[in-house]
Amino acid sequence: MNSILWSRLHYLSLFLILFNSTVFSQPEYYPEKEKWLHKSSSEMGFDHEKLENAVEFAGDNEYSGDRDLRVAILKSFGYEPYMEIVGPVKDRGGPAGIILKDGYIIAEWGDINRVDMTFSVTKSYLSAVVGLAYDEGLINSVDDKLHEYIWDGTFSGIHNMKISWEHLLNQSSDWSGQLFGMYDWADRPSRREGLDDWRYRELHEPGTHYKYNDVRVNLLAYSALQVWRKPLPRVLKERIMDKLGASSAWRWYGYENSWHNVDGLKVQSVSGGGHSGGGLFINTLDHARFGLLFMRNGRWKDEQILSSEWIEMSLRPSPANPSYGYLWWLNQGRRTMESVPGSVFYASGFGGNYIVVDRENDMVVVTRWLEPSRLADFLKLVYGSFAAN
Repeated sequence: MNSILWSRLHYLSLFLILFNSTVFSQPEYYPEKEKWLHKSSSEMGFDHEKLENAVEFAGDNEYSGDRDLRVAILKSFGYEPYMEIVGPVKDRGGPAGIILKDGYIIAEWGDINRVDMTFSVTKSYLSAVVGLAYDEGLINSVDDKLHEYIWDGTFSGIHNMKISWEHLLNQSSDWSGQLFGMYDWADRPSRREGLDDWRYRELHEPGTHYKYNDVRVNLLAYSALQVWRKPLPRVLKERIMDKLGASSAWRWYGYENSWHNVDGLKVQSVSGGGHSGGGLFINTLDHARFGLLFMRNGRWKDEQILSSEWIEMSLRPSPANPSYGYLWWLNQGRRTMESVPGSVFYASGFGGNYIVVDRENDMVVVTRWLEPSRLADFLKLVYGSFAAN
C-alpha cells in the first residue's frame, strides 16, 4: 500500500470517528422548569416488571411513625433533656418517589408535588450553601478555624478555638456550648448515662471523633450566615434552586428564637434538620433536581453551579467516619449497603427521606417516607432491575 493511499485511509478513519461522535452522541439531558421528560424503563435498560416491583415495595413499606410529625418527633426524641419543638412542623403525606436514569424520569409513585418536611436531608443542602461560600472565596480554606471568622464568643475557649469549617462539615468538631437555648450534649445523648454524665463529658480533639449532632449542624448554618451576611434560603434560591428550575413552593425555616442581627437587619438562622421543627420543606421533584445537580458534578446545562472541586471535597471519607463526607453519607467499600455500588452517596433524613446519587450509572433515586430499615432492600430491587447489573 503506497503512502498516499495510506494517508487517505487514515484521514477517512478520523473523519468517521468525528462524524459518529457528532451524530450519535447525545447531549446530557436537563429538565426544563415545570417540564420533565419521561422515558420507559425498558428503553433505559431496566426490566420494567422488576422495576415496578421495586416501586410497589416502596409503597408497601411506609415509614411506621405517625403522620402527625409532632407525635413522631416527640416519640423519637422526647427522651432528650430540655427537648421541645420550636420550629414549624407539618403533617406528612404518604410514600412518594422518583427514579431518574440519564436525567429522565423512568418511575414515580405517590404525590411528587406535595411539599413535606425532609429533616436531615436539609444537611446536604446546607453543605452546598457552604460550598458556594468556598467557591466564592468567602471561606479561604476548610481548614481555617471558625474563630477567625466568627468572633462573637461562639468559638471561644481552648477547645472550641481548634474547630475548623471541615470539622463542622463532617460532624467531628465536638463543639461544646449552647446555641439558641440548645446544649450540644443534650442532642441524642447516650441512654446509658444520666444528666451529669452528659453535662461533664470528656471532650474529644476536633477531627478525631464523629458524633451526629443537630446543634452543631445548626452552628454551621449560623457560621455560614455570618460569612454570607444574608439569609441562607435566599442564597440557596438564587444561586442553586432557581437555576435548576425548581418550584417556588419549597421553604427553609429555623426556630422561633434563632433570629440574629446581621448588619442591622433581623435574619433567621435556619436549622439543618427538623429535629426540633424547621428545616427544609420541599417536594420530591425539587429533591430530584438537586440530586441531578450532584450527579452531574455540580454542572447544570452550561453553568458550573458548584465547583467540581467542592463536590469531590464533599465526598471524601472523613477520618473520624469513613461513611461520611461533608453532610453526605457515603457507600464507599459498600459499608452502609452491600447490594449498592460503592460509588453511591446519599442524603438521609428522619422518617425515611433519601436522595440517592449514583454518578457511575447516571441514576438518582428519591424516596420519601420509606421505613428506614428497608432502604437497602428497596435499592437492591432497583439495581436488580437494571440490566447493566
